[in-house]
Amino acid sequence: MILSTSCLFIHWFFLFFSFFTSKGDDNRRESSAFINPDMDTETYYEGKNMALFEEEMDSTPMVSSFLNKLANYTNLTQGVREHEEAEDGVRRAAVMVPHMGTFIGVYLPCMQNILGVILFLRLTWIVGTAGILGSFAIVSMCCICTLLTAISMSAIATNGVVPAGGSYYMISRSLGPEFGGAVGLCLYLGTTFAGSLYILGTIEILLLYIIPPEKVVKETTANDMRIYGTCCLLLMALVVFVGVKYVNKLALVFLSCVVLSIMATYAGAIKTAIKPSNFSVCLLGNRTLKNEMFEKCAKTDVELWNLFCDSPYLNATCDEYFALNNLTEIQATPGVLGEVINDNLWGNYGPDNMVIERKNLSSVPAEANNDKLKNYVFNDWATYFTLLVGIYFPSVTGIMAGSNRSGDLRDAQRSIPIGTILAILTTSFIYISFVVLFGACIEGVVLRDKFGFSVKTKPVISILAWPSPWVIVIGSFFSCCGAGLQSLTGPPRSPLTISALWLIHRDKVFGHGKANGEPTWALLLTVGICEIGILIASLDHVAPILSMFFLMCYLFVNLACAVQTLLCTPNWRPRFKFYHWTLSFLGMSLCLSLMFISSWIYALVVIVIAGCIYKYIEYKGAVKEWGDGIRGLSLNAARYALIRLEEAPLHTKNWRPQLLVLCKLNSDLEVTHPRLLSFATQLKAGKGLTIVCSVLEGTYMTRGDEAKKGEQNLKAAMAAEKTKGFSHVVVSSSLRDGFSILIQSAGLGGMKHNAVLMAWPTGWKQDRDSSVRRNFIETVRETTSAHQALLVAKNIDHFPANQERLKEGTVDVWWIVHDGGLLMLLPFLLSQHKVWRKCKMRIFTVAQMDDNSIQMKKDLQMFLYQLRLNAVVEVVEMHDSDISAFTYEKTLVMEQRSQMLKQMQLSRTEREREIQSITDVSRASIKRKKCSSITELIRLYILSPSVQAQLIHDRNTASHSAANDKAAGATSDRVHMTWTKDKLQNERNKHKENMAVKDMFNMKPNHSNVRRMHTAVKLNEVVVKKSCNSELVLLNMPGPPKNKKGDDNYMEFLEVLMEGLDRVLLVRGGGREVITIYS
Repeated sequence: MILSTSCLFIHWFFLFFSFFTSKGDDNRRESSAFINPDMDTETYYEGKNMALFEEEMDSTPMVSSFLNKLANYTNLTQGVREHEEAEDGVRRAAVMVPHMGTFIGVYLPCMQNILGVILFLRLTWIVGTAGILGSFAIVSMCCICTLLTAISMSAIATNGVVPAGGSYYMISRSLGPEFGGAVGLCLYLGTTFAGSLYILGTIEILLLYIIPPEKVVKETTANDMRIYGTCCLLLMALVVFVGVKYVNKLALVFLSCVVLSIMATYAGAIKTAIKPSNFSVCLLGNRTLKNEMFEKCAKTDVELWNLFCDSPYLNATCDEYFALNNLTEIQATPGVLGEVINDNLWGNYGPDNMVIERKNLSSVPAEANNDKLKNYVFNDWATYFTLLVGIYFPSVTGIMAGSNRSGDLRDAQRSIPIGTILAILTTSFIYISFVVLFGACIEGVVLRDKFGFSVKTKPVISILAWPSPWVIVIGSFFSCCGAGLQSLTGPPRSPLTISALWLIHRDKVFGHGKANGEPTWALLLTVGICEIGILIASLDHVAPILSMFFLMCYLFVNLACAVQTLLCTPNWRPRFKFYHWTLSFLGMSLCLSLMFISSWIYALVVIVIAGCIYKYIEYKGAVKEWGDGIRGLSLNAARYALIRLEEAPLHTKNWRPQLLVLCKLNSDLEVTHPRLLSFATQLKAGKGLTIVCSVLEGTYMTRGDEAKKGEQNLKAAMAAEKTKGFSHVVVSSSLRDGFSILIQSAGLGGMKHNAVLMAWPTGWKQDRDSSVRRNFIETVRETTSAHQALLVAKNIDHFPANQERLKEGTVDVWWIVHDGGLLMLLPFLLSQHKVWRKCKMRIFTVAQMDDNSIQMKKDLQMFLYQLRLNAVVEVVEMHDSDISAFTYEKTLVMEQRSQMLKQMQLSRTEREREIQSITDVSRASIKRKKCSSITELIRLYILSPSVQAQLIHDRNTASHSAANDKAAGATSDRVHMTWTKDKLQNERNKHKENMAVKDMFNMKPNHSNVRRMHTAVKLNEVVVKKSCNSELVLLNMPGPPKNKKGDDNYMEFLEVLMEGLDRVLLVRGGGREVITIYS
């Protein structure tokens, strides 16, 4: 079991690899369940002493060869390293054993992606705004979310070999290519918007803290961010396009900057606990001032005085609040004090443009002067808890950096769980400890100062750093630059991106580029999407967008693990055992909650985007079948639904025709009447069950391949006619047995057909044998015995196609006998389809002599009103009349024809003798019968032209031989003939048969047949008169006679009933009510 499962997983990898690297054979199907199936097995096994198994070597190779292929397996795929090789001009070995371990391959990449811009630029503001407890809740929720996602990801990653592709590979193999493509694109967009976030962070550090230059655009800071951000993006894109190898080699340098900055922060916190720093904050009353424009916190300071007064003199007019309140200077980092902790314990939310004030300081209120508010530190926008969640969450993303490098890991199944979980635990400790340190060491008014205007325009975190704030400034700057370069380097080359974009754009345009394989188009697409984020020009606005895409990806990772665990599929055997479906479900719920907590608008937009991508890939059709969990979930849901359907009988309100469509295949195994499928589509409108079947005569051993081909042709015809359902071709010893098997056993459980749809056998009169007639009649009898409805369409090739639109006309229902209401339900179902939507419904019923036609019409109108059906009602009166000579003659010809068909089973010589006898007798009785010659009757009703020609040739030959014999023996003596007993018996049988044929034209028609023919003729006259121009006529189908001796005439009655009508649907109910007046 383990060996075969390993083989299956390795085969999946090769499918995945060929799926994205093949050039012209993208639509290939799997042909073997083993690695390298195209190996020359005949040469390989030549001379082996395993002759007993040599005929099966192609499909079941020897264990030794299988293990040899397994040992040579490598999960290395095309990636960034190949681009580096192309740039160096040096080609390394084609197959290279992965060498990266847990620390280098998973732990450090995850650390580098998790720790970033939010830590240095926004965490202090989040702590000051939400308070220590609120920040702790935010950090805890986000870290728990990523930890639960990492547990689910570890379970999926250890459930077999994970080649390059990471999260896309895992999700697509667990939930299907549709989910994989949707989530892969979401993760790609998230990673791309992360590039925008890092670039905006880089520009913010550059413009505010390193070189605050004169603004390029004077009006708004947002335009500065757009201009500088666009220039930075173009520069980074040029670096990535020219030299990818340098970006990869500098990754460790960028990570070192992050680590040094964190260590400097811890060192500064320890130093602050011993000796407070020299940074101070100037307060006017209880309001925080921007101290970038003055050096000394005193009213005597000229620069400060000029900010609030109109002249430097003492008699100047000053701001009222400035005049009434004193200046206070406090330390920005007073050390670890209980007062600071108490001040920062709870949140301080407020509206936009609210001045940041110190709680425990009093001030004299005064009338606000809007011109002077720019000198204070204030909120740039309204703050609330959910906003902070969306801004903070990008700081915990990046947990899939290790799994995305699975192709470069020595042991991915061991490294991914350990490295990812350790990275999450480490970063969670860093974030939580920073929340505590910031809340305990830094003043609240400083923490709420987002940009550090109150501390000489420095990052607030930098005032806690040791030995210098520039450690944080420089470290965070290079960290953001490196992360931005990585965001532009990774996505265009990632197998995740290539595969997801391939599913969207099948011509692989996003994977093409320079001669060395550089994905130029994918890089340009990434730069374009990244520019959209930069044009937003606000790190705080881009962060929630980024959060949505990552949360969507994490949600589906948890969903994949939960689905696989709950399904208990045999293939679900992760090596990572510390998981449970409840943890995955909790992680999925937490991801969804965080999405709507952060921004319900963004959450809905991302869900719609993912849904559109899913439906697009589903519409295009996934080329590969990977045995995903959604398919298993569908099977379980189907099993549960089928069991529930059998628990209780179906109610009349829920009845709808579940069709078994009996199709005929021609000699090329193509569907003979494709319009039968069109009519099924129009009748069903995509609802309910449709099973399209056909029967091949023979044995499955000899015609198995033809049955499969016929089934494929059925599926193709169903797709062309937009028929949603199932197809099946049965091979049986006879067509009759095949139809019987389908009627009895098609469907499963509660999802069985309740109606049979078939075409009227138009050529039944011309067939030499009676098999077509017998098959049809037996099908009618079997559907009646099975209590199934039967729909027989005459002239089915004349029915409208799905593309046609009947702009006017009527659908006429001739309600002769009550069949459970099926006759009235079918036109309503047809009217739901766009082909028949504009056709009006008319219902005709027949009144006898004793019926009150006026009352019948009123009752029928009331019945239709209660059924909520719109139809025109008409009652047709059929008076008793004498049987006409035409009806009598038609019945007589029908019975004579039936008698002839029985005699047609004789040999060719005897058949010729009967034809001659019939011709002689007919000449003697032609005046009495008043009908055409019997020879012409036979030609029309019985014989095909080829048979007639053969009989005439044989008769002429026999006559010529008899004439010669007579001439030769004219002078011979008379010979006495000796009769044997057998010859005598044969001559007597021949004499009886000849007498039967001669008496056939002296017979009188059966009275019962005459009455039936009379009914068919009279009813046909009325139907043709009323409905000859209607688009469709629905008629009650009379059942076959109980006595099988009357089968010979049953088909003739139906022909007479439908004569003169183009589109006819014979309907026979299944013996139950299918429509009700009750709600």
